[in-house]
Amino acid sequence: MDRHVPAWPQEGNSRVPYRMFSDPDVYRAELDRVFLGPTWQFLVLADELPAPGDYKTTFLGETPVIVTRGADGRVHAMVNRCAHRGNLVCLKHQGHAEALTCVYHSWSYDLDGNLKSVAFRRGIGGKGGMPDSFRLEDHGLRKLRTDDFAGLVFGTLSPDAPPLADYIGNLIGARIGRVLHGKPKILGTTSQILHNNWKLYVENVKDTYHATLLHTFFTTFRVSRLTAGGGVLIAEGGGNHASYTRGKHDTVGREGSDKLYADIQSMRDGLRLADPRLLDSVEEFGDDVTVQILSVFPNFVLQQINNSIALRLVLPKGPAETELQWIYLGFADDDAAMTERRLLQSNLVGPAGYVSMEDGAVGGFVQRAIVGSENECSILEMGGHEHASQETRTTEASIRGFWQAYRPLMGL
Repeated sequence: MDRHVPAWPQEGNSRVPYRMFSDPDVYRAELDRVFLGPTWQFLVLADELPAPGDYKTTFLGETPVIVTRGADGRVHAMVNRCAHRGNLVCLKHQGHAEALTCVYHSWSYDLDGNLKSVAFRRGIGGKGGMPDSFRLEDHGLRKLRTDDFAGLVFGTLSPDAPPLADYIGNLIGARIGRVLHGKPKILGTTSQILHNNWKLYVENVKDTYHATLLHTFFTTFRVSRLTAGGGVLIAEGGGNHASYTRGKHDTVGREGSDKLYADIQSMRDGLRLADPRLLDSVEEFGDDVTVQILSVFPNFVLQQINNSIALRLVLPKGPAETELQWIYLGFADDDAAMTERRLLQSNLVGPAGYVSMEDGAVGGFVQRAIVGSENECSILEMGGHEHASQETRTTEASIRGFWQAYRPLMGL
């Protein structure tokens, strides 16, 4: 690890130096070692590219990427950087093209990323042009490995990343398959800028016990409470997790739950929804799980809150800035009532969501608070010191699991 990065505390994953969220040297190292290292990152839904020639742009960390449906019908991905002078090849977020042509000097690539032509390659009138030694096949776009899991396309630049199915694993793979049970239909997208380090948001996603404390909407309207049944599943390597809530089953009874949350002021008595259809959910998965939040290391999130399903992609934009992208999903076989239900419940999340607006703010509060205290540490002891699965959500085990996966990549 870079000599400027402090040694990890002896306490292990239950202590994390605040410097990890602000140090430019740490940030620069993780762009190389995590995002361009042996990890798989979500790129697109396969159904976002239905026809050959369709493309979408995204990122590995801060590295721009093009994802295409090739003439062979397969999904391909390559770095969005012309081999000539480093210009962006695709300028639009999404579109359709027969070829990928750089606007700067008209170097043109096929949908697989192979260089096919160079403007004025032979010069004009026998003068200028590329030397005879120049070979088109030597100057294609840098290609990613791609693979598909349950209709989710992931990519990596590393030859050392294990096969995608192994990287996700059976434990978390089954929980992805549980939610993505049909042909997905995109209901909408949005994005927001968070004024905090990307890891603070990932920690927030993996923090299974803040939700009913920070989000009083959750508690007041019984969407989720820690007194309900549930737990957290954590892959062996620590980086992938799924937390789940059985919101219709309260382990201490309705009155006991109300008293507990009233005592900690995480509930508002007497509030009613003007439109209660917002919480009109139906059993969809056959297991009484009302909330499931899942992550694949380092930056992919799949949520199910009642019947609201969404993908989240956490993109670093600097040591103290993050872009959070949302894709709201339904399924092709949804009837009109289910589609309306999903659209209504999408108001629970997103930049102004009833239960996620606070997440967009609290990371910024942490980022502001740690200034001047970079060598001090956060305390991650809820639920013990390990990163194993637990039959409770009153734990920080999945956050410790993130650091368990992160530290070897960073040499910490």
